[in-house]
Amino acid sequence: MEQTMRQAAEPEARKDGPSLRLAVPELFSFGENYRYLANASNECLYRFHEGSIYKAVPVGTQAPVVEIREDPIERGIRIRFLGDALPSPAVQAEVVRYVREWFDLDRDLAPFYRLARTDALLDRAVTAFHGLRNMGIPDLFEAISWGILGQQINLAFAYTLKRRLVERFGRRVVCEGETYWTFPTPQDIAGLSEADLSDLRMTVKKCEYLVGVAQLLADGRLSRELLLGTDDLRKVEKLLVGVRGIGPWTANYVLMRCLRMPSAFPVDDVGLHNAIKMLNGMERKPTKPEILALSAGWTGWESYATFYLWRFLY
Repeated sequence: MEQTMRQAAEPEARKDGPSLRLAVPELFSFGENYRYLANASNECLYRFHEGSIYKAVPVGTQAPVVEIREDPIERGIRIRFLGDALPSPAVQAEVVRYVREWFDLDRDLAPFYRLARTDALLDRAVTAFHGLRNMGIPDLFEAISWGILGQQINLAFAYTLKRRLVERFGRRVVCEGETYWTFPTPQDIAGLSEADLSDLRMTVKKCEYLVGVAQLLADGRLSRELLLGTDDLRKVEKLLVGVRGIGPWTANYVLMRCLRMPSAFPVDDVGLHNAIKMLNGMERKPTKPEILALSAGWTGWESYATFYLWRFLY
């Protein structure tokens, strides 16, 4: 079964008025994760202001808006609910779950850091970005959609397509004079035709892929629970690759960012190739056999190794 490397569970959250305080692991830096997220200048699902992250968190039919910031006094994360009324305890608990999953707070990174200190590339990465977490995409449809949108285009245009999709079909939430968005649900997209998506300026194939994936999720033929219940990474990868529009790169991206399988490895990723080329001072991109040789010691932590190396570029 896929090794998850989970640490002993921290207390879920401690209430403090309109805020909740989350404990964080020792190998965690809010600042490193904030800087990673803030690099996405055209991100539409959260915003930043003076060290805080503001986001509408989708919880069923609700989307409470929260401020997420560092709590330096108690070394943790403070989640403050915006608006006139606190959501129910059940909704608050779901927000906590979402934030813990987003920041990958329940993973023990000590084994990865021990491994990294023995590897020339990874040692540079964990030194440069100490405390960085593999910032995730907890929603399966969002993760697959982001993988599809990013196929064969540059990152800047992928963010543009994402914004167009979200602002056309997502949920708009206004809170304290600011507008927030949540990603469209599968049900929002499943009933559309490719023509409904065509003016977003994505390819016909991508429109078809998004609608097809949305239909699978809306019908329950594909789900995060189904994939996580499969006992082997390669079986999950095979299930994903069996979906039209999902190739090995997109499958491993979803395994990394949503399903949190540490052995996921998008070995053909251009960003990974460019990071290795830059760090090793190469005049050409490494070949796949060279990457496999370089990564031979990353077993069990390929996803974190990839994410940390990406960080040199993004």
